[in-house]
Amino acid sequence: MEPSPAKGKPQGRLLVSTTLDAKDELEERLERCVGIVTSLTNGLSEREANDAITANVCKGPQQHEEVCLGLFALLLTEPPQAQRCYRDLTLVNRDGMNVILIKINQILMEKFLKLQDVCRTQLVWLVRELVKSGVIGADGVLMTLMKQIAGGDITSKNLWLAENVLDILLDQREWVLKSGMLIAMSVYTYLRLIVDHGTPALLVLRQKEVDLCIGLLREKFMECFIIGRDLVRLLQIVARIPEMELLWKDLLHNPQALSPQFTGLLQLLTARTSRKFLACRLTPDMETKLLFMTSRVRFGQQKRYQDWFQRQYLSTAESQSLRCDLIRYICGVVHPSNEVLSSDILPRWAIIGWLLTTCTSNVAASNAKLALFYDWLFFSPEKDSIMNIEPAILVMHHSMKPHPAITATLLDFMCRIIPHFFPPLEGQVRQGVFNSLTFIMEKRVLAHLAPLFDNPKLDRELRSMLRERFAEFCSSPSPPTEGRDEGESVSLEMDNHVLLDKEDGCYDNTEAAFSDDEEEVNNKGEGNKKREFRFHPIKEAVIEEPADITPFVDQLDDTMKEKVLQLQKGSDTEAHCEVMQEIVDLVLEEDFDSEQMSTLASCLAELFKGHFRGDVLPDDITEESLEESVCKPVCLVFRNLCQMQEDNSGFSVLLEMLAELYQKQPKIGYHLLYYLRASKAAMGKMSLYESFAQATALGDLHTCLMMDMKACQEDDIRLLCYLTPSIYTEFPDETLRSGELLNMIVAVIDSTQLQELMCHVMIGNLVMFRKDSVLNILISGMETFEQYSAWQLFLAHSIPLETIIPILQHLKYKEHPEALSCLLLQLRREKPSGEMVKMVLSRPCHPEDQFTTSILRHWAALLIKNNNMPRKRQSLRSSSSKLAQLTLEQILEHMDNLRLNLSNTKNSFFTQTPILQALQHVQASCDEAHKMRALLQASQVTAQAPASSPRSRKGAVTPVSNEEESASSSASVGLPKATSFLNPV
Repeated sequence: MEPSPAKGKPQGRLLVSTTLDAKDELEERLERCVGIVTSLTNGLSEREANDAITANVCKGPQQHEEVCLGLFALLLTEPPQAQRCYRDLTLVNRDGMNVILIKINQILMEKFLKLQDVCRTQLVWLVRELVKSGVIGADGVLMTLMKQIAGGDITSKNLWLAENVLDILLDQREWVLKSGMLIAMSVYTYLRLIVDHGTPALLVLRQKEVDLCIGLLREKFMECFIIGRDLVRLLQIVARIPEMELLWKDLLHNPQALSPQFTGLLQLLTARTSRKFLACRLTPDMETKLLFMTSRVRFGQQKRYQDWFQRQYLSTAESQSLRCDLIRYICGVVHPSNEVLSSDILPRWAIIGWLLTTCTSNVAASNAKLALFYDWLFFSPEKDSIMNIEPAILVMHHSMKPHPAITATLLDFMCRIIPHFFPPLEGQVRQGVFNSLTFIMEKRVLAHLAPLFDNPKLDRELRSMLRERFAEFCSSPSPPTEGRDEGESVSLEMDNHVLLDKEDGCYDNTEAAFSDDEEEVNNKGEGNKKREFRFHPIKEAVIEEPADITPFVDQLDDTMKEKVLQLQKGSDTEAHCEVMQEIVDLVLEEDFDSEQMSTLASCLAELFKGHFRGDVLPDDITEESLEESVCKPVCLVFRNLCQMQEDNSGFSVLLEMLAELYQKQPKIGYHLLYYLRASKAAMGKMSLYESFAQATALGDLHTCLMMDMKACQEDDIRLLCYLTPSIYTEFPDETLRSGELLNMIVAVIDSTQLQELMCHVMIGNLVMFRKDSVLNILISGMETFEQYSAWQLFLAHSIPLETIIPILQHLKYKEHPEALSCLLLQLRREKPSGEMVKMVLSRPCHPEDQFTTSILRHWAALLIKNNNMPRKRQSLRSSSSKLAQLTLEQILEHMDNLRLNLSNTKNSFFTQTPILQALQHVQASCDEAHKMRALLQASQVTAQAPASSPRSRKGAVTPVSNEEESASSSASVGLPKATSFLNPV
């Protein structure tokens, strides 16, 4: 199934483009590199050409990259030269193909849809060759390529890609079995694709996919177990296929047949599915469009984006199955920040409602509802996230008035899934749904559930079933009257939406035949009131009411009362600032009654609450816009404080005033930080914040700073990034001693903000790590993108790698893959020192953990190439004795893995004289019961061989059995993580 060539497009060398498209930067660069390679080799024989490009590569990193990319581009665009280009690439590259792997990932993630068909074919061919060569990182590229296989798409190009990737997995099975993540990703991908390939014309392809999945599930079930509960969902859909049915029966009734560690279905269903699997079934283009809609499109303006998405991906009968992938992705991966949730950006529930209304197949609709409620069934507040279950309850809540049929069918599904999902686990499913509803109430996603469960819009039978199933949630403190919408959303820990107005067409689906006009007429008090779905935090909705300072103002003396009332009446900012200055002057007078301070603070907090809404930082940051942003009345207190000397008696009075304001309005803390950072009048006065912190009830700089930065993180991520350099610079003892602030930052920043912070670090404006605390900070538990961000920020610093090498002893290959991936890529660029080798060898030896073996192999190859073996190995031998916890058995285990890896190379690392001498010395002092005799025996045989010439020494390598050869090949692949899979989106 070769992809058919595109028609009607000008044929560039790499990318399809039109006459209106600007020249692509990547394509231009690759063409320049092709020109460099061509100029070096033009008119030369093959041998002379090899010598020319090799000599050029040796000049430096830039020349190395240019030659590699030139050969790469020629390989993609000139199929007849592909074999020669790949051979040359393997000969001249000096970085384990790293430049090529990065470029392939970039093309796959950003340019794949625009690739010429010839280039697409060549790219798949190249990935196959990288896999066959066992290049470290090839598994990551293969997983990125797999992501490009679209679900719900049986066009020839998509089928061609699915089949070619499948062939790579089947042909290189032994290699696949070495990467647990690749096994799991392959099973998840092809279990999902089997659903699309049920037509007679595709049965041969489907059978190959079934064979792959069955083989991997039966042979490596615990590697597939890491998928989590969605593995059961996918298997359930394909369980009627005969081979799958046998596996399904074992899963239900004989779990030990799959793995001794597998205790049964419940063990799998209680494991939350990792985001990386939910994200892998959306192509990069789908993912980008969905993320755009959930972060940039305003609610009410989504129709044209939804129409485009539907035309592109949801317009065919086969695309019905894609809706499940989209819903699972939205529930499990798209978790908007508080900033987005508090805005009028298109909410997740509205997109899901639209997807449900566009289902035209009963099977697809049923599967889509299961996808929506799937995390409810075995929900545990300790393991699962409220964000996974929030969309379902909000779809039902917001659909009740405009589309009651949607709410009714979802409520009916929720009731019926409890006994019918899996009868033996009915009790656990019931508890999971009960936990979900309880947690929804606790987190105040909805104020109460009675208006939803006992609504007159629902038919009697459904209401009766809901009362029977969920009696605990069917009564509310104030019984709802007919027509009254009592199900108001309450803030989800201040990160949800409130329903204000407009119900009609909330999914922008004009085709949907849901109407409640008659019921609208009957609703008392609602007949003439148009409502609109708009989203704002509850706190903002309440703020629209006039400030009420009546309880406080009468407690002030007459002069102060007059000034405060002037603030209440006026609306001009400049006039407010003048009045505020007068209030400050009154506070600073000697006869000011300090007992009024708390009352005054209450009045000011109420009057100025509008100042603490919305974004603080201007959209366009200039000196003028910054100065304008700090010209609010409340900033007058900050300005007066900055103008005073600390020994001035008024200084402590103003600090007391701010401390009282802080109790009434906690946001005053980060607003003070912003003023000290942004205002020219506060230049060099950041230390004032420390005085403020000590004056507050908290009385502690670290606690106050962390609380204020946390509040800033929740309210305004841009402001958090803006404050970060100055906070780290001014308060290093408070920020660098722990990872608390770093965790706050990496939990919410996006890739653009990460890059900006890295630039600050490299410029010298920001230091986020110091040597004495970096280890504890980097090893702290974080999600994948958070870990990736933390490591990128660390690598932007100039801290020597030796500083963090001790972390290797603490990193576990299943729990810290992001850290290990970053360290592996850094270590491969370093010349091995004795300390590095010690720490690498200090890792526990585990058959699935290839970290130590892969880096030792890389270093060994470097040492052989440089012919500098004795000095390097002497460094290792002399330093290894200094590491008390590094046992002889541990060293030999790692070295034996290295032996198996190197047994098929031309130059054996272990034929080097110093290595043989060291191993013979160890053998002489080693008891017979030692586990790693294989390495010592191999060295003995090698040492007995004639050593008169290098050639004879090479031939003296111990012959290996078939079993050892298998072990060698299975250990030769590293990097179980894909570089493009360090952040699932």
